[in-house]
Amino acid sequence: MRAAVVTSYDEPPHYRDVPEPRAGGEHDLVVDVLAAGLHPRVRMQADGSHYTSAREHLPLVPGIDGVGRAPGGDLWYFLGGAPGSMAERAVIDTRRGIALPETADPVAVAATLNCAIASWLALRRRITFARGSTVMVVGATGGTGRMAVRVAHHLGAGRVIAVGRDAARLAAIPGATGTALLGDPAGLTRAGRDVDVVLDFLWGPPAVATMAALLAGRDPGAGPLTWINLGEMAGAEAAVPAGLLRSSRLRLIGSGQGSLTGAETAAEVPAVAALIADGTFAVPASPVPLRDVERTWTRPADSRSRIVFLPGA
Repeated sequence: MRAAVVTSYDEPPHYRDVPEPRAGGEHDLVVDVLAAGLHPRVRMQADGSHYTSAREHLPLVPGIDGVGRAPGGDLWYFLGGAPGSMAERAVIDTRRGIALPETADPVAVAATLNCAIASWLALRRRITFARGSTVMVVGATGGTGRMAVRVAHHLGAGRVIAVGRDAARLAAIPGATGTALLGDPAGLTRAGRDVDVVLDFLWGPPAVATMAALLAGRDPGAGPLTWINLGEMAGAEAAVPAGLLRSSRLRLIGSGQGSLTGAETAAEVPAVAALIADGTFAVPASPVPLRDVERTWTRPADSRSRIVFLPGA
């Protein structure tokens, strides 16, 4: 069969032959892959920069999720998959997937579910999220950040403040009840006086500067500020001063692969898939045949849409 294959972290995947996958376990199922999204996490997998990359070996077939059709005709959304979702066929673990209704759009699911599940899991599984809370999304102009604004509202946030570098793009984010610019301490302090939860897709120096600005204007009697890291678009390391932690009620946690079990993630997938099916969550998709992976991979990422590869096209 044909697949995208990463042979070097310094170049795009190549479209080439790989061995057919074979089911070997009780819960294994071989599916024809219909759609697989090119998510930021997949780009990091393919360039070796993700924190799990040390556990992977080249060559590898990229792709962390997808939609496939089983031999009996059923549609499945799956997490993982061997050798990877960017292949004509994959072995999936049915415990880490869900059967989709026949009316589901494979491209829409592949484009949107991974984007929505990140913030959904953070708020549903990593903390006890109280309805009416004020949420700040740091890195809100990216695709997962824009979706996080919608997810927070859907899960009951009272206010959602979008934070980023581009004022025009922030103003265009649906559902944001307030905005603030990175690098504007006074604006961040004003916007964040009553923030309860921060969803951070950036990390690095911008995260530390934003933490300091939020805490500087916070009422000493305010409740804890829970900071959830979901990404590292601005850097993998952040030098958080010890005094910032000791002098405040700041709680730092992360949400991602390793901090959540496969079972926890799979348990939340059906609800998110249903919201995609009814149009509540939607990311515009740019479908591309998988055979065009080499020239498509280096296309600049667009936060307002998601490239979805079609292995069978």
